[in-house]
Amino acid sequence: MSPVRDVPIGMYGAVMGLTGLGLTARAAATVLPGYVRAPAYVTEPWIALGVLLFIVLVPLYVAKLARYPQAVREEFTNPMQLGFCGALPVGMFLVGGGLAPYWFVLGDAIWWIGFALLLAFQIWALTRWLSGSIDLAQINAGWLIVMVGGIVAPGPGIALGHPDASRFIFGISAAAAPILMALLFYRAIIGAPLPDRFRPTWFILLVPPSLIYANGLALYPGSEFLESLFFFGLALAAALLLVSRSFPRWPYGAPWWAFTFPLDALAYAAARHAQDHPAALWKALAAATLLLAVGFVLAALVKSVAALPWASGRRTLRSGASPRA
Repeated sequence: MSPVRDVPIGMYGAVMGLTGLGLTARAAATVLPGYVRAPAYVTEPWIALGVLLFIVLVPLYVAKLARYPQAVREEFTNPMQLGFCGALPVGMFLVGGGLAPYWFVLGDAIWWIGFALLLAFQIWALTRWLSGSIDLAQINAGWLIVMVGGIVAPGPGIALGHPDASRFIFGISAAAAPILMALLFYRAIIGAPLPDRFRPTWFILLVPPSLIYANGLALYPGSEFLESLFFFGLALAAALLLVSRSFPRWPYGAPWWAFTFPLDALAYAAARHAQDHPAALWKALAAATLLLAVGFVLAALVKSVAALPWASGRRTLRSGASPRA
């Protein structure tokens, strides 16, 4: 099998997880000055890793589109994979925000390309779903990435000077969020359990309450009623961690990165809440959620590196077996 053909579009979730952690640490640096004294040494390495991975993945996926268009078409039509197509434009929002302090024009261009792609993907997803013929078992939390991914845009978008465009894409995504959240909870309660390989995707449920709260306040100051979403996100995170306590035994795959960017989003929301509520409790919560996000990003990164062909080949050779076995 060609390595290019095997590159899933969902791997852009790694770009989201790495870059999102860096941007979250930037936000937390203002809240935790006693712990994160110099944002550069805590935040920028994660952003650099995310940008580097983005640079690697873009030409690989373009090559996949050119050489294996049928495989790409399958990702955009299969209900199980369709939602993860949103990881590309959402990752571009974050990469644009990460690059902005260093290369504003490039970061701004990447953000706008992500905006156009996400809007196109959202219209395509709605068209695909309204056509029907989707089974309950095919409903998955990845759908939130494509339909609700626009709630990520205002974080970097406001900093880049695009509040109106951010409100537009945020509005579409925030309106879709309660519909999809209800559908996904219905699927979780009524439907068959997801295979272990896909169970990390349930963490994507953390993104809507976290970022509708944090970025909603940024777009619409004075909307303190959105705090209830953050509190729900905290309770949901606790429940997800409890039901996922056996995750080290789950098989590794691209869905493992679904642990990361939702926990980044929760930590970002906690940092935003601590800015408005500077009590020690909320600062401690911001620190704890950031450490939790770092832990899961590191776990996914280690798993990913261990799964690379050269790494698996070295393990096979050390065990004395043929790498072709």
